[in-house]
Amino acid sequence: MASKIVGLGMYAPPKKMTNQDLEKLVETSDSWIMERTGIKSRRIAELGAANSDMGFLASQKALADAGVRAEDIDLIVVGTCTPDMPLPSTACFIQKKLGARNAFALDLNAACSGFIYALSVADALIRAGRGRKALVLGSEILSSVTDYTDRATCILFGDGSGAVVLAECPEGDGVLSCHLHSDGNLWELIHCPGGGTVNPLTPDLISRRMIYIRMQGNETFKHAVTKMVDVAQKALAHNGCTIDDVALFIPHQANLRIVSAVGKRLGVTPDRVFVNLERYGNTSAASVPIALAEAKAQGRIRPGDLVLLVAFGAGLTWGSALIRM
Repeated sequence: MASKIVGLGMYAPPKKMTNQDLEKLVETSDSWIMERTGIKSRRIAELGAANSDMGFLASQKALADAGVRAEDIDLIVVGTCTPDMPLPSTACFIQKKLGARNAFALDLNAACSGFIYALSVADALIRAGRGRKALVLGSEILSSVTDYTDRATCILFGDGSGAVVLAECPEGDGVLSCHLHSDGNLWELIHCPGGGTVNPLTPDLISRRMIYIRMQGNETFKHAVTKMVDVAQKALAHNGCTIDDVALFIPHQANLRIVSAVGKRLGVTPDRVFVNLERYGNTSAASVPIALAEAKAQGRIRPGDLVLLVAFGAGLTWGSALIRM
């Protein structure tokens, strides 16, 4: 058996932070941000909101779309780097809020690649007979680790959650393959240095702003483009496909320059590249499932279509998934 996506859902907080709002916080401008990122606004969770609150709402929509009850879910896998708390997992909180009492639940952290990693894990567990239905999420409150005094990073990030329901299906349908990679030697390109065991949380750590994301933009750009192109091509070759067979290409919504460069190198026409980052910014692990849910809602994907997902994130991590809807 394999697994296929039978339901999709997403949630974005109602509060918007526009480029004009950021002009009041740091030395920047709407034109500067648009030229470098393609982002116009991003959604920001209210102070004190939990990641699992968003995940719960996205999951409810995915379950309703699939016509599946929460108690029928066998496993919950959440890709996130901004959990509710160090322990227990955000997946367990979502399980509780949904009433998915028959599921086992776990988080995994692959940063912006988190959803594709989570999808791969859930698909493998279904193939191994460890469950028949899975709930898979990418969910982030990146505003909690964003430094709003750093104009190079604060313009990028937003909050949101996306969820899919996976159900077993015959081999050759649904999730055709997933391809995962990482390189820990490049961890310094994107990292959040404080709050773990290396740099425990202290007042001094907070005052030095070590609890926020740090990124080397130019180097990150180069690796993001080359690695996403490579792993996308690996998915196509593995399945005997070409980019012309793909109905829709959904890359991680990092910034428009990266998305455009990846699409151009793959040879995919712009009308087959899904982009929504102008309204949400970079939502890390949530970006791919949010885009997938919106693509379905907009009629951009239909049953039988091949959809190629690809992402890149801190770690460094990167991955792809080729899916027949």
